Amino acid sequence: TILASLIAASAAFAPAQQSAKTTSLNAFEDALGSQPPLGFFDPLGLVADGDEEKFDRLRYVEIKHGRICQLAFLGNIITRAGVHL
Repeated sequence: TILASLIAASAAFAPAQQSAKTTSLNAFEDALGSQPPLGFFDPLGLVADGDEEKFDRLRYVEIKHGRICQLAFLGNIITRAGVHL
């Protein structure tokens, strides 16, 4: 019984076998911003179909909104500093 429990205990900590998955998201694995261990992170599945045009459009819109937010924050800081144009 001791031998059986030792074998079971060692099997519990053995690395699990992982099979390779192929999805349409592999098309974006080399995209800017994908980093190990997650790779391409798309939790909402917005580009799950692998459409390159949709991916480029979403990236463009994200950059545009980020720049607008930066300008809005800068305007808020300048106004709170007492500078009114």
